[in-house]
Amino acid sequence: MSLKTDIEMVKEELTSEEKFFEKAVVTEKFVKKYKNLMIGSVVAVVLFVAGNIAYNANKQNTIDAANVALATLQSNPADTAALSQLQTLSPTLADVWSYSNAVVKQDIKTLEKLQNSKAIFVGDLASYSVAQNIATSEKLDAYASKKDAIYADLANVQNAVLLMNENKIDAAHKKLAMINLNSPLSQVAKALMHYGVK
Repeated sequence: MSLKTDIEMVKEELTSEEKFFEKAVVTEKFVKKYKNLMIGSVVAVVLFVAGNIAYNANKQNTIDAANVALATLQSNPADTAALSQLQTLSPTLADVWSYSNAVVKQDIKTLEKLQNSKAIFVGDLASYSVAQNIATSEKLDAYASKKDAIYADLANVQNAVLLMNENKIDAAHKKLAMINLNSPLSQVAKALMHYGVK
């Protein structure tokens, strides 16, 4: 009986070794067949990770350089080299800087140039500043009629005041009537309509 048991054990060992070698051969065939694809995949992943790291490092360097240029402009607003560098590195940040300077100096020419800015709100705020500083009914109308104008209600109030000063009371009331009841300026509009010249 022990001989029979030993033979069964040897058969089982041979079977398991045979299966192991069979799997090794199948794995070897798979590796040989897809070796180039696996190497290509590993290389692609490494290149993607390296490219992502390089891109993020470059982006951070650009942000840092733009911040240095902005700090230089804050200490010396007349530094044209720093402004040029800022315009190259971050055009939107350069527009914000130019807008803030133009508002302080009431530089209408710069504000007019900034009306087409791609920076968020800068174009709209520059348009409003131009309309407000020129203070003509046409400019204020043009600004207030723009879709999504931030200060549309304020432009309408200013336009109504200009029209009242020109004794165009009906036109002024029409401008004041355009102000939404939910607007913070609705009370000002009501007061102007009530206490303004009738």
